[in-house]
Amino acid sequence: MNIKKILKELTLEEKASLCSGADFWHTKSVDRLAIPQIMVSDGPHGLRKNDETAETPNTAIKAVCFPSACALACSFDRNLLTTMGKALGEECQAENVAVILGPGCNIKRSPLCGRNFEYFSEDPYLSSEIAAAHIKGVQSRGVGSSLKHFAANNQETRRLSVNAKIDERALREIYLASFEGAVKNASPWTVMCSYNRVNGHHSSQNKKLLTDVLRKEWGYEDLVVSDWGAVDDRVEGIKAGLDLEMPASFGKNDKLIVDAVNKGKLSMKQLDKCVERVLRLVDKAEESRTEGKWDKDAHHELAAKIASQCSVLLKNDDGILPLDAKKKICFIGKFADKPRYQGGGSSHINSFKVVSAMDAVKDYCNVDYAQGYITEKDETDKKLLNEAVSCAKKNDIAVIFAGLPDAFESEAYDRKHMRMPECQLELIREVAKVNKNIVVVLHNGSPVEVPFMDDIKGLLEVYLGGQAVGKATCNLLFGKVNPSGKLAESWPLKLEDNPSYLSFPGVGDDLEYTEGIFVGYRYYDTKKMAVRFPFGYGLSYTTFEYSDMHISASEINDDDTLTVSCTIKNTGSCEGMEIVELYVRDKESSVVRPFKELKGFEKVSLRPGESKKIAFNLDKRAFAYYETAINDWFVEYGEFEIMIGASSRDIRLTGSVYVNTDKKLPVQFTFNSTLQDIMSCPEGKEMFADLFDRYCKTMDWANGDGLGEGSKELVMAMIKDTPIRGLLCYDDRPEINRVWLGEMLERLNSMLEG
Repeated sequence: MNIKKILKELTLEEKASLCSGADFWHTKSVDRLAIPQIMVSDGPHGLRKNDETAETPNTAIKAVCFPSACALACSFDRNLLTTMGKALGEECQAENVAVILGPGCNIKRSPLCGRNFEYFSEDPYLSSEIAAAHIKGVQSRGVGSSLKHFAANNQETRRLSVNAKIDERALREIYLASFEGAVKNASPWTVMCSYNRVNGHHSSQNKKLLTDVLRKEWGYEDLVVSDWGAVDDRVEGIKAGLDLEMPASFGKNDKLIVDAVNKGKLSMKQLDKCVERVLRLVDKAEESRTEGKWDKDAHHELAAKIASQCSVLLKNDDGILPLDAKKKICFIGKFADKPRYQGGGSSHINSFKVVSAMDAVKDYCNVDYAQGYITEKDETDKKLLNEAVSCAKKNDIAVIFAGLPDAFESEAYDRKHMRMPECQLELIREVAKVNKNIVVVLHNGSPVEVPFMDDIKGLLEVYLGGQAVGKATCNLLFGKVNPSGKLAESWPLKLEDNPSYLSFPGVGDDLEYTEGIFVGYRYYDTKKMAVRFPFGYGLSYTTFEYSDMHISASEINDDDTLTVSCTIKNTGSCEGMEIVELYVRDKESSVVRPFKELKGFEKVSLRPGESKKIAFNLDKRAFAYYETAINDWFVEYGEFEIMIGASSRDIRLTGSVYVNTDKKLPVQFTFNSTLQDIMSCPEGKEMFADLFDRYCKTMDWANGDGLGEGSKELVMAMIKDTPIRGLLCYDDRPEINRVWLGEMLERLNSMLEG
């Protein structure tokens, strides 16, 4: 397609028409110029393509449901996500889909967000790395991804109108950083803007987000598409950098674009930029188009493999797992027979088959089964409860399948609490009275309160594990597969512990992100607060030893790359995979920073007795924070601690590096700058030494007993915190006045700028 030539031949009306969809799933065509339409489809953990032959609307074709993002991130495995992405790309090619909508990499600010199951993590580094791997896999098959929802779609309550008010550091370090790595490292064909407003501007017409940050700072050159129905003002969206509106606007917004150009409110150059990006997407999709078929059964088996590597073993007292198939075992709970394996909303897949734990356990042994509870409403069915208790009483081990029913979490609304259904909690309590060997398997899209921890011996979190979750679960329970997932989010003891508790989901449309940069473990670990399970936590059937930490240099410049390595050994009796996590801490910072931040992770597979060396490369961003004074990332010189561990709370190896920088922050001292501020600067210390000494001497009167035993400490604190305007109060020389002091400040600021 000769895009430059086509741009010259398109009429204004045709250009405007290309900036919105033809219907719900297709872009517009222009037949006279041989511009075809392409199809997009919902994702991101399966192909939700609309079946145009179905009698009822919004019916999707039969497809494979892979594990949801909440589970996928717990794999900490880039290769695994790339493999899944390739499978999705193959499916899209076979079904003539040009772009699959996903992945979603919004931050899990609160465990209550109804769409958390579709997002990866509370940590932006993990989220961006996993998203990039997903995108690379999909696009390696000539199919586009749509990284979403840009940005700050962290709740479903009033998601179309809410104004996310986020300070610049939090926006950059947490919410935009989750997208940044994926954009820079994977180049998604499209980026989808969110419904909400960010600091007063709708994402669909937010120039700062779509142009200043995404395009100019991050270098993104491809298409930005709206979330479905997210457009507020189409003309302003064009100006801000929103290329394609979806779905169709039935020509209404096309006309607004034409009118704006004709009236001089929108330039043809601005419109052409958007049209060109639409044409580039269509051209790329057509050039990448291949004929093919896809093997649903093979992808089902892949879904089972992926689910087994995402599940997290949270408790295993007395080695109750893996289960001994020779013992008498019962499965209790409706989810054992009809698992909840995906979330509700636009990502809901019409699975071509579903394998439950009751289906899969036949490969291992015969088990008794009792339904135990209903999911239609949170109400105890006494008959089902009694049957479950009776079943547990006559078996050696009771495996209870529990979690959150569909109605508890979904797109479009948020959860109100972190509790599981009371009928399930009652079931666990009653079973615990007759059987002390209980394993609970959880099916849920986000953390729940687990008041039954003291009553059970085993806890396996399978999240929303996709259509083959039953096979994966049984492979894990009986030890065919060793659990290797770790939590991509912290589990607080109770909802009130969460840092966003006081402001989520807010009142009205203005939503203050009061916790700032302290999201998830950044908050819990900095406060040294007890949690149910920490970020990065997960058990195995084997054990691992960490040793031989090596840091490539004891001192580096901020633009150098530091290599950190260590050795991991499997010290247990079975093969397993370990996720090695690297955190960085600024030991002494002049700005508020979290106690530690994840800056690297690797997953390694080891046979019993086997050792492998793991290496991490840390660049400037591993040590930087976002400095609003320069609108850029900044590394403050000093010592940084490097921590390697099995979770954010299980650090096994530590070391340090001193980072130098020749970059200075712009400093502007004023009359209200404190003496401590001035004297911490060499230039200021020299210029104000005489005044400082004179001030200290005039304070000698305070060193008597009249101020108590701590008078010396009191006086020093007063001196440190005194604004320099206070010097005038303790110097009776007439030449020392406010004008003179202002001139001193001006000279000092000039020296620092120079």
